[in-house]
Order: sequence, then structure tokens, then C-alpha cells
Amino acid sequence: MKFLIFIAAFALAISSCNRPQPATQDEHDHEHEEPKFQYTAYSENFEIFAEADAFVVGETANVLSHFSRLPNFKALESGKMTAVLSVNGKESRQTLEAPTRKGIYSFDIAPETSGKGKLVFELETDSGKFQVIVPEVDVFAEHEQAHEAAGQMVTPKTNTIVFTKEQSWKVDFATGAPTVEPFGQVIKTTAQVQPAQGDEVVVSAKTNGIVNLSGNSILVGQNVSRGQTLLTISGGGLADNNVAVRYAEAQNNYEKAKADFERMQELAKDKIVSEKDLLNAKNLFQNAKAVYDNLNSNFSSSGQKISSPLTGYVRQLFVQNGQYVEAGHPMVSIAQNKNLLLVAEVQQKYSPALRNIQSAVFRKGQTGETFLLEELKGKILSVGQNTGTGNFLIPVNLQVENSGTFIPGEFVEVYLKTISSEKATTLPNSALLEEQGMFFVMVQVTPELFEKREVKTGATDGMKTEIISGIRENERVVTQGAILVKLAQASGALDPHAGHVH
Repeated sequence: MKFLIFIAAFALAISSCNRPQPATQDEHDHEHEEPKFQYTAYSENFEIFAEADAFVVGETANVLSHFSRLPNFKALESGKMTAVLSVNGKESRQTLEAPTRKGIYSFDIAPETSGKGKLVFELETDSGKFQVIVPEVDVFAEHEQAHEAAGQMVTPKTNTIVFTKEQSWKVDFATGAPTVEPFGQVIKTTAQVQPAQGDEVVVSAKTNGIVNLSGNSILVGQNVSRGQTLLTISGGGLADNNVAVRYAEAQNNYEKAKADFERMQELAKDKIVSEKDLLNAKNLFQNAKAVYDNLNSNFSSSGQKISSPLTGYVRQLFVQNGQYVEAGHPMVSIAQNKNLLLVAEVQQKYSPALRNIQSAVFRKGQTGETFLLEELKGKILSVGQNTGTGNFLIPVNLQVENSGTFIPGEFVEVYLKTISSEKATTLPNSALLEEQGMFFVMVQVTPELFEKREVKTGATDGMKTEIISGIRENERVVTQGAILVKLAQASGALDPHAGHVH
């Protein structure tokens, strides 16, 4: 059997304490209600929340158990489950081949002896065998002891919200404990996304002429391959520096020099020409060939061919059809977009902390999505030693792999994280609810009951926020779906076990 790391919590209360009651109900009725005990336990793979009748020797107690898979907190839909109540070496058990209802197993267990014991849930699924353990369970000799024990437990009623497991299974929901970790200074700024150096090439004109885009249909964003002809520059009609004339002249000179050299070679065999004349003819031929090959590789009778030097896409087109350009004029930029450069600018007051930057978090303003530098296989390229030209900000350059997350030219929020030896209590930003400038979290009392509590916050890195006060390390809070729990409060009080199978 595969054993896991177990973290368990134990809670018990009279069931009426967790359920809203009509104001007119007589207090005498409370005294005669049977006590209910609640148990919560966690393993690496599962959360168990059970509501059980009091365990009394010789009597059958119902244990209504809710199983959620971790980390997505969705209902366990299948699996063979055995509940084992172990007290003083004696075991009472029941096995269910499948859930009584989606995510819910309803057990009936009759303990044989009183005392302190443990409740073990053994699960068999296609993924393997697992255990979730509730380490402390009381079995009572008589009902009066159960009532007395239940009466000693206090369940918070003020500012609490009921959110049943059936509700949480239908939405994106999760809980977790605060994290205590090193949390240094965070510098918030913005950065512009640019193609990384080496990933973008600007192709320039090599001669004067008229731009011809006809037949190529080169558009911004179009994919191109290495060596693909993008456009041509034609010198036809120009009186000066006509590339077509130069090309024809070079071709004629090459063909003449080639014919002269070949004739000299034949005459040299019969000693009709001297070795010196042969060398001169060879030299003229090679010079003419070099000039012709250079023009032929870049030009044709129609003009200069502008080809893509790499496989990528057209990022920018600098010319229009029919435009006159001179040699060196930029024509088109081709980008591979494999890597992206994020150029951030930081205020001078943060200059002492810049040398301690170790990571960064990026946030897209349009969608609110956040990305860690390491998740994008990124790195910090450089931190400026002086302010930029024309402004008083210090540049910080970061590089990330392009996975389609960012678009060159856009601006994103950047949280630069510095190294620190000081530890702080942090929560994911998704756990925080803001109301009129104050922040709240939903603290878990039980997996179906939550307390809305104000917290004092510190710095944030875009993904996590420092919690100065308001929660303890061993408390669990709603980390995903907190707003839905809040809306449940606005919709009115609900029976925490509405829809449960008893």
C-alpha cells in the first residue's frame, strides 16, 4: 500500500451550532438534539471532511464523508473505500465499492469499546492505494459523555459563511495554508517587449533604385523562410548608377574575359603565346568573374533581389511599392521571435537594491495573467549602471522564451524581486478580497464553514502578497474562489449540509 504524508485536523460540534436556526426556536429543543462531530484531514492527494454521529459503544453511527481530490479540490467520483475505526486494538470497519453519491461515502460504524482512537480511510483506485488518517477520535461509553464533549467545543458564528462541498465541487475552488518564506523588496515598474538581439535582422538595400513589391505580397506578420525573395530594387530608367546597366556590363566583361582566357589556354599549349600573356588573361578573367558573381548573386536583369536571411516573420516593412531608395536604406525587418527582450526602467531611488534582483514576475494588464521569470525560462541580462539617454531612469533588461505569451511592442507590468534573508508570511493574491481599501481573506473553520477576516498586507510581487497580521501559519484560507464564498454570504444563509445524503 502506498502511504502518504498526513496532515490532519479535528473538530467537533453540535450540528445545530453550524446551521442557521429560526429565531423563534425554543432553547429546550437544542438540549435534545443529537451531537454531531466533524473531522477534517489532508493527505498529499485528498481532503476528507466527515460529519459523524457521536461514536457510542454498541451503537451504529453514521459517518458522512466528503472526499476531494487535491490539488484541484474536485469530488472523488469513483473508488473502493474502507472506513476503519480503531480503538484500543479493536477495529470496526465497513467497505463501500463506490461512492454513495458523487464525492460522498456514507458509512455506518458500530464501535466495540470506548476510548481514544483513530479513523482511517483506505482508498483503492486505478491510480493505486491511498490512506487518509484522522488521528484523534473519541468513542464514548454513553450519550451523556458525547453531549458534554460536544458542548465544550465552540464553533465561531460571527462573520461566518456557509459554502458546502457540493458548491465548491462545481466551481474553481482551493484552500491552502500561508507560506513562510524569504520575501525581499519588490520593485514595481513597466517593461516594453522587444525581439531579443540576434532574433531580428534588418535587411537593407545594396544599391540605388526603385522598390518593386509586385507579385510578392509581403505583409507585416507574414511567415517567410530563409532565402525567400521578398522584393526587388530596379534601376531601370535611372540615368545614373543604373544597376541594370552595371549588371549587363559585368556580364559582358565576364563573358569576354572567359573567352579570351580559354583561347589563350589553347594557344599556350603550342607555345604561341607567352606565359606572361596567359597569366594576364587569367587575371582579367578572374576579376571579371568576381564582379559578375557578386552582382549575379544579388542582382538580375530586373534589379537587386532582397531575400530573407533567416526563417521567421515580417515584423516591419519600411518601404512602399515604387519608392526610391539608396544603398543602405532599411527595407524590411525579419524576426524569429524565439526569444523576447523586456526592457524595464526603474527609478533612481531603487538603485541600491538593483544589484540584489534575483527574479521577476510579469503581469499582463489586459488579462491580469501573471508569469514567473523561471516559468518562461527567462534570465536577467543586465542592470544599468547609469540612467538612460534623455531620461532619469535606470534600464533593466530581461530575456524570456517566446511561448506566445507576449507580443513584441506591448507593455507589461514587472515586479522585480530582490534577495532577502528575512522571512515573511505570504498568500497568493487570489486569496485576497478588497473592500474600500481594506483586504480580507476567507479563513476555513471547517471545509464547509468560512470566517471572513481582515488582514494587514505588505508588499506584493504580483503573485504573492506579504501578510503582516490577521492569520496564523497553521490556518487554512481560500486561495481560489474566495469571491464565490463571499457571494454565498450575500445570497443568504444556507444549511451547511443541504443536499447531503444521510
